[in-house]
Amino acid sequence: MSVETTVQETGAEADAGRNWRTLQRVILPSQSQMDTVPLYMDTGSATGVQLPTIGHDSSTAASQQGTGSAGTEVHVEDFLSRRSTSVRAGERVSFGTYFNAFPASYWRRWTTVDSVRLSVTTSGPGAVIVYKSNARGALQRVDTRRVEGNSTSTFELSLKPFGDGGWYWFDLVAGSRQLVLREAEWQSEGEPLRNGSITLEITTLNKTDFCINNLRLLSEHPEALQHVQEVLLVDQGTEKVSEAEGFAEVSAALGGKLRIINQANIGGSGGFARGMYEAVENGSDYALLMDDDIVVEPESIIRLLTFADLCKKPTIVGGHMFDLYNRTVLHTFGEVVNPYRFQPSLPSEDMTLGHDFMRSNLRSTSWMHRRVDVDYNGWWMCLIPTEVIRQIGLSLPVFIKWDDAEYGLRAKEAGFATVSLPGAAVWHVSWIDKDDLVGWQAYFHARNRLIAALIHSPYEHGGRLVRESGYNDIKHLVSMQYATGKGRNMALADLLDGPDGLHGLLASKLPAIRTMMKGYPDSQFSSDPDGYPAPKMDKPPRHGHGVQQPSKVNLVPWAAKTVARQLIRPVTPSSRVRPQANVAHQDNRWWRLSQFDSAVVSNAEGTGASWYQRDPKQLREMLAESARLHAILLRDWPKLSARYKAALPAITSFESWKKTFDEHTQNEVK
Repeated sequence: MSVETTVQETGAEADAGRNWRTLQRVILPSQSQMDTVPLYMDTGSATGVQLPTIGHDSSTAASQQGTGSAGTEVHVEDFLSRRSTSVRAGERVSFGTYFNAFPASYWRRWTTVDSVRLSVTTSGPGAVIVYKSNARGALQRVDTRRVEGNSTSTFELSLKPFGDGGWYWFDLVAGSRQLVLREAEWQSEGEPLRNGSITLEITTLNKTDFCINNLRLLSEHPEALQHVQEVLLVDQGTEKVSEAEGFAEVSAALGGKLRIINQANIGGSGGFARGMYEAVENGSDYALLMDDDIVVEPESIIRLLTFADLCKKPTIVGGHMFDLYNRTVLHTFGEVVNPYRFQPSLPSEDMTLGHDFMRSNLRSTSWMHRRVDVDYNGWWMCLIPTEVIRQIGLSLPVFIKWDDAEYGLRAKEAGFATVSLPGAAVWHVSWIDKDDLVGWQAYFHARNRLIAALIHSPYEHGGRLVRESGYNDIKHLVSMQYATGKGRNMALADLLDGPDGLHGLLASKLPAIRTMMKGYPDSQFSSDPDGYPAPKMDKPPRHGHGVQQPSKVNLVPWAAKTVARQLIRPVTPSSRVRPQANVAHQDNRWWRLSQFDSAVVSNAEGTGASWYQRDPKQLREMLAESARLHAILLRDWPKLSARYKAALPAITSFESWKKTFDEHTQNEVK
């Protein structure tokens, strides 16, 4: 037993006069969600990292990482309820998992809580073993309690050792008979928690099935909606949720909490800004923004609210995102914006994208024990205090892309932190099946990244961003992605026009982009595998090797030679009759496509392909326009930055957004 971190409590006398509030409940998946079990309960081993001894290199030890074994098989019938499970005789399970370990360092850093109590109620013979970790991922046993019959084991645990990272969790070991976990909670001492009220807002565009399923899921977990004042669905599609099959049923099940606002498509920023606006107007303490194409873990709503209510000051609290189609894979543990390149990046070099808890459990993943401090949280699930909204305004009117990152940076500059809270999450359609850097979304990526940088970049001319933007244009254009190149040039032109027209572009820009794209073959898709002629090269590849990726050493001269060749070399006539190659999406790289005069290229979703065709005339015109626009942007950066910063309070204000909402609101359904 560790005297400094645990005190054994027995009997009612120990609790006399003490108030305990629940911070986090141990939860289990439903039997229909068994593919998510590793996120809730783990039967595998955990090695952690070995702490260095005197005279050894600490960096080597810290880099060690175990790979927890799969352990014994999990049995569906052992899950007794949402909060109860049985452990078979002689077996061991761990709750050192994503949803059930206690992220102690986050509570220590951001909240008023300085100690917690673990309460574990069991039936049967066995033991409760409490563990903790430090920021390097080293695992330490804290205390063990033998149990028999019906018992409640409690452990008081200090948060003092968790300055840079670390978790608490517990394991259960069954004795000669099965051991049943009845329930378990992480608690703190204090007055009963007065939970703030939430407006839970979902923005949707023709995702009726997702919306109905999520509304049904929420209605089946009334405890998650206890402090939700209103479930607000901002429907911007043509296939209305209120007209979908099953809507009447879920609406009735939500007990009058559901309200739908039908409005024109003014993008994600328009939908989420509406959610923020309505949360302030109806007196809620928080706006909880959620995507439409998700499946939510309902307990996450309770955890976000509990954490936010106990923060030392108003704090944005966000949930993580798991892959909807590979449910043990975590997209990212937290993100920051690289100030020099002005793009999202990982806060630590040790972190990895797409971590699979099926392959390596939490206890064995050393980098996940270090607390991650972020600049922003994606709006797939993000709780924003209305006090913050009142002080810094609503979203930028940018349709989609970079609205969440810019808002986090804006809040940070105003003194409001963002926390990506472990143990709160949704499952979302993965980026793997998307490529939003090409096609119609390229306009918004290019423009909005630059707008955010003009407002928040600490560098006089945006650091490396303008140069990288120019490089990206070249890559797209030598890849025969002329619709994307045109869209990016349109983005620069609109950016240079200044911030005053952003609200006016919300509803009109996407139709204009789609109209423009109709004139380019690289944006026309065929879902028929035989929709294009079979590929044929007039000359076979040199030595049969095909296109080779240039090395870092010869990249610049190779790229310059490639661009010059594309500008000068005539197009092979036969490439207009038959493509020269079929290129799978994963092989769609600029250095490869730049070697062809035409190619059929698959899209990211795998639903179709486009016939890319080289056009030297368009290449020359678009490259020249890109160079001209980037030169103006670089020259005028300080002046443009001042304009966007000065306009920010007005374009994100309640007054400006209200005018936009009034113009585009169609009706409401209650």
